[in-house]
Amino acid sequence: QVQLVESGGGLVQPGGSLRLSCAASGSIFSIGSMGWYRQAPGKERDLVAHITNGGGTNYADSVKGRFTISRDNAKDTVYLQMNSLKPEDTAVYYCNANLLPYGSAVPQAYWGQGTQVTVSS
Repeated sequence: QVQLVESGGGLVQPGGSLRLSCAASGSIFSIGSMGWYRQAPGKERDLVAHITNGGGTNYADSVKGRFTISRDNAKDTVYLQMNSLKPEDTAVYYCNANLLPYGSAVPQAYWGQGTQVTVSS
């Protein structure tokens, strides 16, 4: 059973910082790209940041220069460092990973359960 477990969300004031973590666990043969998405109330789930297994990254324009995605391949974990947070960053943040479980022939996309980030004074 493969699962992604997120942590690090919470309430923060505008201008503050948070660090999200997402650890993959279970019967995993390999992990490809990983990413963070977010969904605000009444809106679609959008890509925030993406990182390949080689370390290549891309970001949504709205978070460039403020957010940094990174990963620790030895720990099967991806991180999202969020600085200079704004109220419009408020959303549920979801971790995503394209990974190959043992016994599978093709990679599959897995999602975490989501973690709430609220930016408010």
